[in-house]
Amino acid sequence: MRLILNILWFIFGSGFILAIGYGLAALICFALIVTIPFGIASLRLAVYSLWPFGRTVVSRPTAGLGSGIGNIIWVVVAGWWLALTHIAAGIAQCVTIIGIPFGIANFKLVPVAFWPLGRDIVDLAD
Repeated sequence: MRLILNILWFIFGSGFILAIGYGLAALICFALIVTIPFGIASLRLAVYSLWPFGRTVVSRPTAGLGSGIGNIIWVVVAGWWLALTHIAAGIAQCVTIIGIPFGIANFKLVPVAFWPLGRDIVDLAD
């Protein structure tokens, strides 16, 4: 079932478009040396937005002060509007019964889009 939902998400649920957007943001971040950690976070978001079903986000217990400061910078620069975009898309997709799983997938992307550093994306056990 996860495979079917991921394929439908990729085609109809904006997974491909989200991945391209996050990938372009990562390339811009990699061009500026200081923002490489944000580029890595953007790449993780790109991969997660391609195949969100069957995965979840967990906090990394070894994340330190650097990731906290980086997250504050991320929220000010990009996190708040990314999170609002996922919330708006999730609400719009939940209007129809068929779109509810895609809306839930967008809601799953909100916390990691808002606060990405110090988190890992892991596969769910079957």
